[in-house]
Amino acid sequence: MRPLSVEDPEIAAAIHAELERQRNTIILIASENYASRAVMEAQSCVMTNKYAEGYPGKRYYRGTAFVDVAEELARERCQKLFGAEHVNVQPHSGTQANMAAYFAVLKPGDTIMGMNLAHGGHLSHGSPVNFSGRMYNIVPYNVTREKEMLDYAEMAEIARKNKPQLIVVGASSYPRIIDFKVVREIADEVGALVMADIAHIAGLCAVGAHPSPVPYSDIITTTTHKTLRGPRGAVIMCKEELAQAIDRSVFPGTQGGPFMQAIAAKAVAFKEAMTPEFRDYQFQIVRNARALAERLTENKFDLVSGGTDNHLMMVKLLKEGITGKLADETLERAGITLNKNMIHFDPATPFVTSGIRIGTPCVTTRGMKEQQMVEIADMISTVLHDIKNEETAKAVRVQAKELCDQFPLYPDLTC
Repeated sequence: MRPLSVEDPEIAAAIHAELERQRNTIILIASENYASRAVMEAQSCVMTNKYAEGYPGKRYYRGTAFVDVAEELARERCQKLFGAEHVNVQPHSGTQANMAAYFAVLKPGDTIMGMNLAHGGHLSHGSPVNFSGRMYNIVPYNVTREKEMLDYAEMAEIARKNKPQLIVVGASSYPRIIDFKVVREIADEVGALVMADIAHIAGLCAVGAHPSPVPYSDIITTTTHKTLRGPRGAVIMCKEELAQAIDRSVFPGTQGGPFMQAIAAKAVAFKEAMTPEFRDYQFQIVRNARALAERLTENKFDLVSGGTDNHLMMVKLLKEGITGKLADETLERAGITLNKNMIHFDPATPFVTSGIRIGTPCVTTRGMKEQQMVEIADMISTVLHDIKNEETAKAVRVQAKELCDQFPLYPDLTC
């Protein structure tokens, strides 16, 4: 039972290097966040050793009394946080949560309406390279070319024409408020179920910084590691009448033994999410995103839909003649990490793209506010307006490190 530094110094060195990267880099990836010390402690606890197939009180293994406590706490806390009727906390990832949800209410070949991947949706909402696009008849809906926002009237027309069994609403790169109530009305008109995938905006929805899908959805899926700031994993929430089908679809339908250490960490995250500090944090995420977006606009960049209502924004780089790939590679060398991203009606491929996606959860966790967002927007602008100059990138890297030093990350953590 030797420590990691002795047992495997190569992995220990990689972990330490990753800690330093996170400390010294401005991270603007919209799907990432920094889990708390308590969440990480739970994630690495001895519950990783326990097999616990089944559900609390109905396990296939003995010795599950204490992991049952952890799972019940996770379920109860998530239920209270979102006001959900039923919660399953066992899914290992967002895609697996979506798979279990589909399997619970659909048959192969059924029709799903999901947001077009190229317009901000997710792979698991019907991409042809994903299981969802291979198993189901996918009918995509889109944003408009003019406003680059969802057109609910068009969505209704598509639903009337195709009569889907399920409408999936949610996105991975959509910067505007989603009207779950209108989607519910469309679904009711055509006799469809509604599944809201709120992986990106779950933290915002939990505190009212974005409207909640719970009153309008039959099923809600979310990851727990983005705005919720928990461990990597997922949950499924649903109406009580679907509880049995959802639970059976997770286990034994699509998963075996749950990761009990991750479930314990989810319970911690849900408890943290019920604090006033977490509520303030979510609203600050939104304020920071707006401040960053406004400054980028002042610096002559075009944003998809003209701005943001949530935690992310999309920057179009067409008039600059820069690809998203070149932008994110150069910005990383400048100490700023974000990701290339397709923009709506993108002429480039997904591996090159004509845009970048920027999110504020990580920098907000560090304690940064609107003033720092202006500084970051100026750093991004400096690099992108002088993209071929490596000296500019080096100079901005120094600025980025100085800003990070003002907002220390995990100061007492050692690997």
